[in-house]
Amino acid sequence: MAHVRRDKKKLLTRIRRIAGQVAALERAMETEADCSDVLIQIAATKGAMHALMMEVLAGHLSEHVVAGKTERGRAEEARTIMELLAKYAR
Repeated sequence: MAHVRRDKKKLLTRIRRIAGQVAALERAMETEADCSDVLIQIAATKGAMHALMMEVLAGHLSEHVVAGKTERGRAEEARTIMELLAKYAR
């Protein structure tokens, strides 16, 4: 996945931000924060994970489906993405 290697610094920055959000969520739980604050932190963390997923998925689609070298390879990658999206949507 050349796109992941190429965008490694940007993706790691996103991942570290998500780790900070998860740590804040853990602190909120440990300190018995108000449930609305916990819910807001959960939503923010979920949104950040979703944005990361979409960024990596967009790169994957561009490099492995749209620009795939063979019709068979593109079809296999498309199937893989469909399976991934089915799992992700659960």
